[in-house]
Order: sequence, then structure tokens, then C-alpha cells
Amino acid sequence: MLLSASSWLERLYSAVPVVTIIRSCAILAPLVRMETVRVLSLFPPAHGASMTPLRQRMIQDMQLRNMSSETIKGYVGYVAQFARHFGRSPEILTPEHAREFQLHLLERKVSWSTFNQSLCALRFFYGTTLGRKEFIERLPYGKKPKRLPRVLSRDEIVKLLQCIPSRKQRMVLTTMYATGLRVGEAVRLGVNDIDSRRMTILVARGKGNKQRLVPLSPKLLTELRLFWQTHRNPVWLFPSRLPDQHLSIGAVEKCCARARERAGSTRRFSTHALRHTFATELLEAGVDLFSIQKILGHTSLCTTARYTHVRRSHLQEACRSLDLLPLEQLRQGSATAPVPRKPRRRSKSAKSSAATEPRSSQPADPD
Repeated sequence: MLLSASSWLERLYSAVPVVTIIRSCAILAPLVRMETVRVLSLFPPAHGASMTPLRQRMIQDMQLRNMSSETIKGYVGYVAQFARHFGRSPEILTPEHAREFQLHLLERKVSWSTFNQSLCALRFFYGTTLGRKEFIERLPYGKKPKRLPRVLSRDEIVKLLQCIPSRKQRMVLTTMYATGLRVGEAVRLGVNDIDSRRMTILVARGKGNKQRLVPLSPKLLTELRLFWQTHRNPVWLFPSRLPDQHLSIGAVEKCCARARERAGSTRRFSTHALRHTFATELLEAGVDLFSIQKILGHTSLCTTARYTHVRRSHLQEACRSLDLLPLEQLRQGSATAPVPRKPRRRSKSAKSSAATEPRSSQPADPD
């Protein structure tokens, strides 16, 4: 019985690496190219490519759970990257391949957020789409290091905004600083999301498809109105060059990085630092943690409590305990006061020998 080229190559892959086969046997090159095209078509990276049943099923599984479009795009991309790394269909890969892929990510020195997101995609694909629950136990998460939020000063923010030549980009970053929005939430703001009567902004497309309200300052409302008059887009507040699309996240991130270099800042930060600065300034102004949690859209209050560690008043109050100490007296007294000497302690052997020695009898006083 003759085997197909796909089945024959799958058996051959398990015994000999693909690179060794290509280098040793030139006759196999056409078959390898045929198999590579078939595997890459399973999770095509380009838009408009053919949709395979396995890819379609994974997307449908995520749509049934009402996952956001960004999550679906990220999960499919990570599974496609996993398949391209080994040149095989992810359906026939084993947990050992997943472990090797994890080590590959560590060698690339990706962030722990990227590392864990790729694991989430693989755990969903094998646990939900393929129904292999035993596969999930072999995919442990990496422990993400806990770092303090990067908070900017007022001078750093003013200098950063002054180094942005584009008014649109500058207005996006200004809105992020004034409202605490994420970059993905800011670029997706619509014209109808601004409520000038209640002075609020509706975040209709928040993280996890959650909606919330954030306060709107009168100064920001004036700036947004003046900026909208420059383009008058009926849908998007920050449109891209294509009128029917909003500004991309990558364009804002690159603009912030270039402005940081122009400002000569030695600190590395992204657009998310504006959100951290907004939350810290609210906390310093006396706003309670519960209100800040609702404004930022945090699920857990522990996430909002991180800003208490970088609050300036909190740190300065901790240093005031040193003012209660009489440092001048201690500095002057340390030079004049004699240092008391501790009495020498006798060893146990010396004590035992002293106890065993006979005491000398003193002569009686003469009458």
C-alpha cells in the first residue's frame, strides 16, 4: 500500500530532522516544499488566505466564548507561529514539541507577558479545540516578575508632548494622560462616546469587551472639539488616513518612542506610563482606591493598590520618621561619650576549676 507524500513525510519527520533531510537528499526537496505549503496554509499569516477547517474551528470556539477580536487574532497568531517553528501541523505535535517551543521563546528573550500569552493560546487550542486535556498539564506558566509602575513627572510629560509634531498623535497621548485610557481604548474612541452634558467619556471597547465611564475635564473637551474640527470624521475621534478606520496602536507607540528620544529622556517607558501617571496623580489628590479602580477598569483592587507604592506623599511620609531622631546630639555625643567596656566573661572551664580549688583558711584574729 502506497503512502501519500504527507503521511510519508510525517513518519520521516519523527525519525530525522527536516533540515538534515533537505541537506542530505536533494531529491526530497519538491516533497518538502509541498508539505511546507500545506502546513503553512493551515494557519495562513496573510489576510485573505484560505481558511482551513482547524483554524475555523478554533476561531469559532473563541467566538462562542465572546472573546475579543484582539484575543482571537493573538491566539491564532501564536498557534501559527508554533506550527511554523516545527514545519508541521499543530494537530500532530506532542507536549515535547511544546516544551521545545517554550525553550525557543526563552532563547529569543521574549517578555514574560508574550511567553504566557503564547501558552494561553496553546492551552486553549489543545484543551478546547482538540479536547486534549492532558496536554494542558504539560504547559506551565512562567512566573512574571512584579515591577513598580513607571510614573512620569509633569515636566517629563510636557517635554514629551512638545516633541510630537503631529497634532493627532499629540492629542491621543494628551487624552491618555487626562483620562487614564489604554492606548487601544484611546484610538477606538468614537465621536458619540463623548458626553459633554454629563462630562464623561464612554469606553465602549475596553479590555475584555468591558464598558466603563471615565471623567472628562472641561479643558480636554475644548481641545477635543478644536481637534475634531480639523477632520470632522462622523465616526472616529482619531481617524487614520483611511476615513473608515481608526488610528492604529502601533503608530501611537512608535510616535511615543520617537518623542521620548527627541526629549532626551534616559528612562525607558511606553504609552502605558501615561496611564500609570494618571492613576498616581488621582491617588495623590485624595481619590479613594475603589473609585480609581472603576475609572481604570481594573477587575481586582489589588491591581489598583500597586500605585500606593509609588505615591510621593506616601514615600515622603515614610522618610519623616528620621526627622524625629536627635541626629545632631547623636553626632556630637558620639565623639565625647566614653565607650563602656563589657566585662570579660569567664569560660566554663575556668569556672569549674575555680569551684574545685580549696579555699585558703585565714588565721583567727588574736584576742
